[in-house]
This record gives sequence, structure tokens and C-alpha cells, in this order.
Amino acid sequence: MTQFTFGLWTVGWQARDPFGDATREAIDPVEIVHRLAELGASGVTFHDDDLVPFGSGDAEREAIIDRFRKALAETGLTVPMATTNLFTHPIFKDGGFTSNNRDIRRYALRKVIRNLDLAVSLGAKTYVLWGGREGSEYDGAKDIRAALDRYAEGLNLLTTYVQEQGYDIRFAIEPKPNEPRGDILLPTVGHAIAFIGGLEHPHLVGLNPETGHEQMAGLNFMHGIAQALWHDKLFHIDLNGQRGIKFDQDLVFGHGDIVNAFFLVDLLEHGGPDGGQAYHGPRHFDYKPSRTEDIEGVWASAAANMRMYSLLAERAKAYRADPEVQAALAKSRVPELRQPTLAAGETAADLLADRSAFEDFDADAAAVEGFSFVALQQIAIEHLLGAR
Repeated sequence: MTQFTFGLWTVGWQARDPFGDATREAIDPVEIVHRLAELGASGVTFHDDDLVPFGSGDAEREAIIDRFRKALAETGLTVPMATTNLFTHPIFKDGGFTSNNRDIRRYALRKVIRNLDLAVSLGAKTYVLWGGREGSEYDGAKDIRAALDRYAEGLNLLTTYVQEQGYDIRFAIEPKPNEPRGDILLPTVGHAIAFIGGLEHPHLVGLNPETGHEQMAGLNFMHGIAQALWHDKLFHIDLNGQRGIKFDQDLVFGHGDIVNAFFLVDLLEHGGPDGGQAYHGPRHFDYKPSRTEDIEGVWASAAANMRMYSLLAERAKAYRADPEVQAALAKSRVPELRQPTLAAGETAADLLADRSAFEDFDADAAAVEGFSFVALQQIAIEHLLGAR
């Protein structure tokens, strides 16, 4: 059964934006847990400040956590992931791990560790790190190489800490190119993968890509997920909708680029080496109910995310089972790409000795043959539209 999860900050968003005040009242996290369970979600996630208001005393914090634990027990919802808010309070205006102010960096690390301990106690297996303020607006304001040193220092400390504590949890970096800062460090899947390779414990650090974040940079989200899977670094995923290169819209999943969403679901559900699921983690919706919606609309939009994913999964299943699709894939030589270019044990010397690979190869004749990609895409779109 597909696991659908939501963050407290998603359905709990009061709809403030840079140009307007909130359009909805705050919702108690306990109510969110119960309502999500009624809708059929399997889990809930949170930033520390989503659950416990910033600045709460120890006694108040424990009381809030106790109520939350009780709600989880009553509903059966799990907490598969948690994260830390290092972006809302003014202290983080220049970042948390990469602030130019050393004292703030130390405070940020303590804040993460405190919530990391809570996350583990609630059963979370993934800890997401979104560096929304780790960046700059002015190129001369931050030594980027030093900032990356500090970013790595923070991850190295955290990965060492969880190993020392014996925690069964991994970290997932969430890339984003811009907003709220002009330029955010580790802006794309590729940047984050390269960064992880230089860490002390890279096996404990992966990715949490988000639909809109890659699309804000004009990139193909499905391609980014495929590369994360190729590196075995897809530790978590955030699904939502985005319509092109603009601000982070956080629409309902599938309410943006639906064709890319269809192929993404096809990849997640059927893109494994054996044709089975390529990703086995929760389908996490990091969206925001539109500012125009009332409380009833909030829950309708949450249900819409799960409905959209399920519909696309049904369409992808039919697409994969269609004999015409299989024939079209073969005509387009898609399965042939899985065949190694070199024969088993073949060397560069062997390749150079093979006249059929170059000297006797008729490039002009081979160039005449088309790949029929348009016909293949048309069949896919017809499945997406339910016309097949």
C-alpha cells in the first residue's frame, strides 16, 4: 500500500505571503494528525517549530510533545521524517550552518541536534536539511568556499553524532535554487550529489528533491530523480506542483506539469531494474493549500494530492501493460539502451579492431532511420488522458 505523508507546515500553512497577511486560522497539530488519518494518510512530518513554538520552555515543550505522541498512538500515523526550521526566526537571516556569525552557526547545530533526538524517539528514519537561508544576495558578502566548508563541517558533526548515539537515521539534503534568498547553496540535485561525495560519512547523507525546486531552475524533475536513484541517494521525496520558472508555487501534485508528473510516477512505480518499484519510501507532499482556500479547502487539497498520485499510478500501470506501448518502446529502441555498448570483456583495443564499428559502418544509412519518439509520446499522453 502506498504511503502518503504530509508535513504539519503544509496543511497548517496560514497563507501568509510577502504581500499579504494570513487568510486562515492556525490549526492545532493534534487536529492535523487526526484529520490526515481520516483522509487516509499514513504519516506526518514536522519542523521543530511546527510542533513546538519557538522559545517554548522545557515544561511546555514536553506537554506539547506528549499530546502529539498521544495523537499518533490514537490514529496509527507514523513520523517517517523530521527537519529543523533554520529560516523563519530573524537570527537565521544569513543562514544557519553557513552564517557569517560563528555563534549563530553553533546555535543552529544545537537546534538541529535537539530536534534530531526527538525525531529518533518518534521513529523517524530520515532527517531532512533544507538550507533555505544558506546563501546570499550579494556575491561579495560571503566566501562561498568557506561557506561550503562550514556546511560540510555541520553535516560531518551530525553524521558522527548519530553514529555515536547508535541512531538508525539518515540525512537528506533538499536542494533549491532560490527563494527566499537570491541564490541558495546546493541549488540542484547535481550540486548536492557532488557535495555529498566530499563528506566524511557520505553513506549517511542523501537527497530529498522537491518537484517545484528543480523546475524553478528550469530542470526536468523526473531526470533529477532518475539521477538520484542512479547514485542510490533518493532518501526521501517531496511532491508538489509547479508551472515553470517562477516563485515556488507549492501547488497540489499534478496541478503543474502533469506530463512530467506522469513520467515521474511511472519512474517511481515501475522504474526499478526489474521493472518494479524504483523507490520504496513515503510519497511526501510538500505543498501549500492555496491562499484562496478556507479550512474546508485545506482538507480537500490534501485529499487531492493523494488522489492525483493514485490516478497517475493507475495510468502508469495501464501504460506499462499496453502491448502497443511495448511495441512502440521497442521501435524507439528504448530497451536497447540497457544493452552495454561494449561486449563482455571487450577492451578499447578490441573496439578499435572492429571495422564494423567505424570503418565499415554506414553513418549516412543509419542516420535515415527515425526513432519514432513522437508516436511514443502520443501513446503516453493518450494513456494519461484516459483515452486508452
